[in-house]
Amino acid sequence: MPQASADPVGEPVAARLSGPLFRDDAPAPAPVAPAEETAVLPPLRTEAPPMSNQAPVPDPAAPVPPAATGKAPKGGRDLRAAIGVGLGLGALVVASLFIVKWLFVGVVAAVVVIGMWELTSRLSESKGIRVPRPPLAVGGVGMLVAAYLGGPESALVALALTALAVLVWRMSEPPEDYLRDVTAGIFTAFYVPFLATFVMLMLAAHDGPQRVVLFLVLTVCSDTGAYAAGSRFGRHKLAPRISPGKTREGLVGAVLLCMLVGALGMNLMIDRASWWQGLVLGACVAVSATLGDLGESMIKRDLGIKDMGTLLPGHGGLMDRLDSLLPTAPIVWLVLVGFVGAG
Repeated sequence: MPQASADPVGEPVAARLSGPLFRDDAPAPAPVAPAEETAVLPPLRTEAPPMSNQAPVPDPAAPVPPAATGKAPKGGRDLRAAIGVGLGLGALVVASLFIVKWLFVGVVAAVVVIGMWELTSRLSESKGIRVPRPPLAVGGVGMLVAAYLGGPESALVALALTALAVLVWRMSEPPEDYLRDVTAGIFTAFYVPFLATFVMLMLAAHDGPQRVVLFLVLTVCSDTGAYAAGSRFGRHKLAPRISPGKTREGLVGAVLLCMLVGALGMNLMIDRASWWQGLVLGACVAVSATLGDLGESMIKRDLGIKDMGTLLPGHGGLMDRLDSLLPTAPIVWLVLVGFVGAG
């Protein structure tokens, strides 16, 4: 049987599957074609491919993918639902503000209790942290009422009593992870109801509804300005490790829009206020709202979740809407007190 010969570089010709088996049988070299004709073309198929390689015939009964229907993917936001829910919440807040102040206190109390339930539920699911909920619910409502009736000192006393109640309530369970659970409980009491007490302090002023509306409008303007500027001009990430979607250009847009609306709002809605004070207020709100959003993003990343809940279509949970409002409330209250007094 003939042996495989080696080519000039020593490689056996038989090992080269693309060439002839014997070098003596190789055909004479073909004339060199022009440059444009030397491209190697795939071999032409002379028969139809087997049925297993053909593209499957679409099934009319099969579900249509989201891209073909124009709807948002499952992991995205439903923009129409988000706008509808936002308008509904805004109408509820405005109606309760200007009808009876105590009705607004009840709305805020319900939001605070639901927000704490969402936060403690995610802590339990993701970290196994058992936060005492009954003392938080009672203490949270008590903080709001105390702030509305008695001012900031009463709110601080209510916070201290709530923290003490959390410590005592947790004693009824085994001592394992006691420090972890009560620490999370005290954090929840501060983060949700205590920060919300500053909304009650604004409400207690003689022009309280106007102050609360200005606070809410400026916080919404911060999110709106950041989204508009970031989606159009965003190039530089603000905090990529925390919230990759936020950009420095978006922050600039939030500051500019908040300053503009703040100047108009302070001049038209707040007694004895000047337009330049609104510029300061708007800038402070844009910064605090952004930091609040980043703060909750840190919490959600630590817990490994995308949203705090699913109560609000297009938004997630209530805590996903409170992330900017809660840390902004004490800033707005403090700036208004410094410029025009407590009212």
